[in-house]
Amino acid sequence: MTVCRIDGAAGATAALAAMERDGAVILTGRAEPGAMDRVVAELRPWWDAARTGLDDFRGRATRRVGGLIARSAAFRELILDEACLALAEHALRPHCRRIQLNYTQLILLGPGESAQPLHRDDEVWAWPREPGAEWSFIGMWAASEFTEANGATRIVPGSHLWPRDRVARSEEVVSAEMAKGDVLLHYGSVLHGGGANVTADSIRIGISFNHALGWLRQIENQFLTVPVELARELPLPLQNLIGYAVHGRILGETALEDPRVALLGRSAEEIEASDEAAQAVADRATLAGYG
Repeated sequence: MTVCRIDGAAGATAALAAMERDGAVILTGRAEPGAMDRVVAELRPWWDAARTGLDDFRGRATRRVGGLIARSAAFRELILDEACLALAEHALRPHCRRIQLNYTQLILLGPGESAQPLHRDDEVWAWPREPGAEWSFIGMWAASEFTEANGATRIVPGSHLWPRDRVARSEEVVSAEMAKGDVLLHYGSVLHGGGANVTADSIRIGISFNHALGWLRQIENQFLTVPVELARELPLPLQNLIGYAVHGRILGETALEDPRVALLGRSAEEIEASDEAAQAVADRATLAGYG
């Protein structure tokens, strides 16, 4: 058993089939290694200052940096990757009017780190749901080589179809080994966790993101992590992703209006027209056509 690997430059038909069967897929070579390096370099001041040992779940030998939208221009480009967004939209849009960015993290998993407990990211919303209804969609970009020895993400393919109380057997857990520029995508209902880093000097560097249904509370409060001055300058799709848009007719409004009226100082009519145009483009996007 392995995580299915699909050429990141190919169409999404095979990737979608793998996602529906296994709940996870690796898109190989989806980004240039230099793009990974730029994100990591821009985040260097924060990961230099980040401490290890937060807790057993987040890692005793792991450093984490959040708030990547505010802290890395290169990440702001990466989060709009067409393939990742197309697959996220396909997974989540049946259950919401728009998707949103749930959290972002740079994860530096250091030597000596133990294996993270297997978990599902959608467990943060402790609420019953229909079988097969996905509430979140996760991506992990390999910003360094991911090997079994240095703690590559462990995945349990097919676990999105299991009863929630089923425990994975050791032979059902696989390591998602990746080269720099590959991206692991999986549903929030899939069992996964960071691996153990048994190397002496290899740091496994991952750039993680999570999309969720637009009507859920975000794990990472984007309104506080992204300064308003920066939010005003973001492209419309990214403003939508971090939450500056109503979900449906009124959810998330400000003073009875779309929140971007207050954010941008533009009329509701202007914003509605631009938003409808952007959403029409998103709705016309086909999974088979991403570049």
